[in-house]
Amino acid sequence: MNHGISILFRTIPLAMAAFCFAYGAYIFAAGTDAARLTAGPVVFYLGSICIALYCTAATIIRQIIGTYTAAAKYLFLAIGYTFAMLTLISGAFIIASHWPGALVTGHVVCGLGLITACVATAATSSTRFSLIPKNSADDSFSVNPAGFTRAESSLLIFIVSAIAAIAWVWCILLYVRGTLPAHIVAGSVMFGIACVCTSLIALVASISRQARGSYTMAEKGKWTGLVLTMGSLAFVLGLILIFAYWDHPINFVGFVLIGLALICWSISSKVILLAKIWHADFPLANRIPIIPVLTALTCLFLAAFLYEEAAFQAKFFVPARVLSGFGAICFTLYSIVSILESGTSKK
Repeated sequence: MNHGISILFRTIPLAMAAFCFAYGAYIFAAGTDAARLTAGPVVFYLGSICIALYCTAATIIRQIIGTYTAAAKYLFLAIGYTFAMLTLISGAFIIASHWPGALVTGHVVCGLGLITACVATAATSSTRFSLIPKNSADDSFSVNPAGFTRAESSLLIFIVSAIAAIAWVWCILLYVRGTLPAHIVAGSVMFGIACVCTSLIALVASISRQARGSYTMAEKGKWTGLVLTMGSLAFVLGLILIFAYWDHPINFVGFVLIGLALICWSISSKVILLAKIWHADFPLANRIPIIPVLTALTCLFLAAFLYEEAAFQAKFFVPARVLSGFGAICFTLYSIVSILESGTSKK
């Protein structure tokens, strides 16, 4: 990877974050109806995930081009977790407010804060990314003393697992304790968010264990299967909600879940890449980045259809805007998997 390409791959997450922040703020400021007060903050705080992904990208790229310093290491981690905390605080503030749609908006924004924290943990696990190619080439399958210790690797996996568990409990509580349609919407979106957080367990585990040298051949299918399963669960529930509530105003949430499923499948590209290159030559590794490109395009094409449908049914206003933001997330994930492919390439 040359310097110019490294700048491009770091610019993509920042450009997508700028898009989410600007577009979300524009939607929010353009009116006071419940749809805008929901779509605006959600799209805006998708930018926090992009910032955390930028931190991951910068952490890996600086190791590849030899400019990674101790200051950069702690700076990027601080940025990622700070945006996660600010997003969670903002979500709590929205829940406590009394504007229209605050219940759904606040819970979803809190969920985005949980995803941001998981991505920041992925950035933390990437601080020793440069060891992965060396460990992959070691036929003895021995643990690298320069990598994470067993306790450090376990802690990283525990952090993201705990965050995912919080998302699942949050989802269950919204379903069980709520009686309003808004609780079904918020609970369903939190289900998809929990699937994304669980998918990020696989990414953090793959990176941290490969950096340590303790990643086993049996884990290739284990972590890949986890991510694909999470995406499938969100996708299936999305379809069920679309058709089960066909004539109901809340069936739009099914399209949001499909978008979250596409994000899970975008994450799978990185888990699949790491699995395929571990102690093996995979000639098609440079084709794997096409997965998040396809998911990003799917989000944008689906958003385009929903924009048209929103002219006839107002309930599709929110998913049309949110799916545009999801497309930005998927395209940001394209830059991450491209960086991973470059950093692990044996060429």
